[in-house]
Amino acid sequence: MRAMTKLSVNVNKIAVLRNSRGGALPSPVAAARAVLAAGAHGITVHPRPDRRHVRPDDVDALAPVVREAHVELNVEGNPFAPANAAGYPGLLALIERVRPAQATFVPDGDGQVTSDHGFDLARDAARLAPLIARAHALGARVSLFVDEDVREVERAAAIGADRIEIYTGPYAQTHAAGDAAASLARCAALADRAQRAGLGVNAGHDLDQRNLGAFLAAVPGVLEVSIGHALIGEALYDGLDRTVRNYLAVIAAAAR
Repeated sequence: MRAMTKLSVNVNKIAVLRNSRGGALPSPVAAARAVLAAGAHGITVHPRPDRRHVRPDDVDALAPVVREAHVELNVEGNPFAPANAAGYPGLLALIERVRPAQATFVPDGDGQVTSDHGFDLARDAARLAPLIARAHALGARVSLFVDEDVREVERAAAIGADRIEIYTGPYAQTHAAGDAAASLARCAALADRAQRAGLGVNAGHDLDQRNLGAFLAAVPGVLEVSIGHALIGEALYDGLDRTVRNYLAVIAAAAR
């Protein structure tokens, strides 16, 4: 039996709904409590400089909730994005403030609707290395967001990263089209190379109840999946508790 992959639920979309109306509802903290009560293994947030969904003050409020549940907080963001006058302190400053178990570095720009590519490790490694070291000094494990066909993934280990997160958007698209074999093969090969280099492997983006099982079956050793958009969308029909339990059942089936 394989080791169980952990499910970290991204609560960004709860904040998007709140922000569309203003005020305090729905509450990302209440959503986090609900998914943790249902058995989720952690909470993911991706506060962006434009504050369009989860904001730094949300991360401040979520951190003690996650600690009290004895699970992990994963804070995602672009480590190169500077602090701004709108209240974004910069990713490393936020990590220092809330001390998450994991920091996932993602190379997203301000104009992106969502993350849609990973780091170019040949180009970005030298800039990433001191930021990884700083995150480590603050007690955070570091995962780097990478494409399924990333070159020289071994560089991630060389600059001190602990894990990679495979960007699974292309896999989800090919799965929906009925022809995911090539994408799965690339993801499996990447995971194998990363693990041989001493890196842990996470995965995320556009994973859902339909495609998650096939991904985990084909890519062994995935330590964590971060799922938000699909899970929150499905929960509109089935509720957060049932939806999280459905995902945990998919993960358990893949581990058998």
